[in-house]
Amino acid sequence: REQKCVKCKEAQPVVVIRAGDAFCRDCFKAFYVHKFRAMLGKNRLIFPGEKVLLAWSGGPSSSSMVWQVLEGLSQDSAKRLRFVPGVIFVDEGAAFGKSLEERSKTLAEVKPILQATGLPWHVVALEEVFSLPPSVLRCSAQEPAGSEGAYKAAVDSFLQQQHVLGAGGGRGPTQGKEQPPQPRLDPQSLASPPAAAQTEALSQLFCSVRTLTAKEELLQTLRTHLILHMARAHGYSKVMTGDSCTRLAIKLMTNLALGRGAFLAWDTGFSDERHGDVVVVRPMRDHTLKEVAFYNRLFSVPSVFTPAVDTKAPEKASIHRLMEAFILRLQTQFPSTVSTVYRTSEKLVKAPRDGPAAGDSSPCCLLCMCALDVDAADSATAFGAQTSSHLSQMQSPTPLTETRTPPGSCCSPGVGRVQGCGQWACRREDPQACIEEQLCYSCRVNMKDLGLGLAGDPGLSD
Repeated sequence: REQKCVKCKEAQPVVVIRAGDAFCRDCFKAFYVHKFRAMLGKNRLIFPGEKVLLAWSGGPSSSSMVWQVLEGLSQDSAKRLRFVPGVIFVDEGAAFGKSLEERSKTLAEVKPILQATGLPWHVVALEEVFSLPPSVLRCSAQEPAGSEGAYKAAVDSFLQQQHVLGAGGGRGPTQGKEQPPQPRLDPQSLASPPAAAQTEALSQLFCSVRTLTAKEELLQTLRTHLILHMARAHGYSKVMTGDSCTRLAIKLMTNLALGRGAFLAWDTGFSDERHGDVVVVRPMRDHTLKEVAFYNRLFSVPSVFTPAVDTKAPEKASIHRLMEAFILRLQTQFPSTVSTVYRTSEKLVKAPRDGPAAGDSSPCCLLCMCALDVDAADSATAFGAQTSSHLSQMQSPTPLTETRTPPGSCCSPGVGRVQGCGQWACRREDPQACIEEQLCYSCRVNMKDLGLGLAGDPGLSD
């Protein structure tokens, strides 16, 4: 009680982040905001005037991220965020078996918060993944990364345009905290409810999954594809997610257990460029869940609780829940656990692969879009060993490099057509091999946990 704020040395502290780090309200806010702005500033991936889609789930971290963007838009011209944000919310109620009344009640809580932001917003149902075009399963052209000089030139050009247009003041909802922001409705946000057939198909799909681990991976894959499609459809080149430091530390250990060690730099890094034309960024990766919770509490950041697929699940129900319980329990005994795992993830480098898997023509996993780990026959990796064993058992009259077929042709009308079968190692006599060889090791294991199966089932292409 006799402590003073470790920053200003004057005010009474209101929150203790770590042992000995007690902050007053103003210093904690400055500390929190600086983390967010520094993460964006040191990476310099978002250019002025660029459209950025904020993926908001209603949870604490994504709500805090949206609030930070709104705070950044309301500051003076020298420090104002210069990108153009929009918000998207994905209704995942059908995957959990929620009724239409329960989903409508959740949307009734979500839409007022979205309208209060004053940003363009979109509410989409997870069932819309059944309406996505086949192009979502193909890697788009990779845009060249901008250099530091290009970023500075873009900033200078943007400031000159603002000076010419006389737009030195704020716009819309950023002109002052006394004025409530005017809601800006987007036509997409008022879309009609999804078809009953799609809702039933999605419910059956998740009911057919045998394990909670595979169900969580499937949900994440479908959600990612839907958000990326919405970003492309509305001209957004970046997608922001609210993954916190604690969540990324858990995700790193979980993905190691799931066999995704080769993709950790993309799954946990600040930026994820695997999708080419749309880049996923994680600006909240320096904030712990404790910091997020205290910030939302002190500054009344609105959020909506939506049950997840693992809500109230026992500790050993899935690899995700088990690893989360392990990390958080270890964190209570050793407070540096999360930071140590997180700092380890920062050292991971996205190095391009050598050999045939490098370049634009390298095969990608149909589900997670990561480059497949295609190695030589004497590879020591688990995926390479399985692939080598699988290929050696097949009676192929022609070498692997001669088994390509022109785009549009397919080994089976119901299986390969949707992803442009023939883009890599198509075999007409074995549709199952055609699908399996275009999945990474982790996605292949998860697909085998589906009740649909892999071979001979036309529903797999959907």
